[in-house]
Amino acid sequence: MSRVILVDRQDRAIGTEEKIRAHQGPGLLHRAFSVFISDGRGRLMMQRRAATKYHFAGRWSNTACSHPAPGDNLADAAQQTLRREMGLTTPLRVVANLIYRATDRHSGLTEHEFVHLLVGNSDLSPSPDPSEVDEWAWITPETLQTAIAEDPAEYTPWLAIGMRRLAQLDQIDSTKR
Repeated sequence: MSRVILVDRQDRAIGTEEKIRAHQGPGLLHRAFSVFISDGRGRLMMQRRAATKYHFAGRWSNTACSHPAPGDNLADAAQQTLRREMGLTTPLRVVANLIYRATDRHSGLTEHEFVHLLVGNSDLSPSPDPSEVDEWAWITPETLQTAIAEDPAEYTPWLAIGMRRLAQLDQIDSTKR
C-alpha cells in the first residue's frame, strides 16, 4: 500500500495517508512533485499518461510526476520517478512550488497537492515504461500553451498550472535558446 505525505499550506508534514484515500472526495492536501525536462532547443519533453493510470489516464502531461513516500528525499524521489517512468537520468533542480486542486471526472479522484516543480535538461530520447507512459513527444512551450488552450481536456490540469508558474519565473521560454 503506497502512502503520501499530508502537509499544511506551508508544506509542513502533518501525517500520512494511503494514496488512493488521499485522492478521494475533496482530496487531502499532500506533497507531490512535477518534473519538466527541456532540450537544447527549448522544447519540453511530454508524456501521455498510460490508459491504465488510476486518474487522468491517457492525458498528456509534463515529463514525470509523482509523490515522495514518507521518509523520502524529494529530489531523490523525483530522480527515481524520472528514471522509472521515462528511463532518463539528468540533474534536476527545484525552482518553485504551488498548491492546486483538480478532480478527474472519469475516476472521481481529486488531486489536492502541494507540488514542487523541478526542471532539468536532456537531449536524449527517453525509454518510457509502457505501464506508465503510452507515448512521448518534444514540444515547444508556445505550441503546448496553444494546444492546452484549444483542448484542455487532453492535458492534465497540473500541467497548465505548472507551465504558468514556470513561465512567471522565466524557467520556460524557448525563444532564449
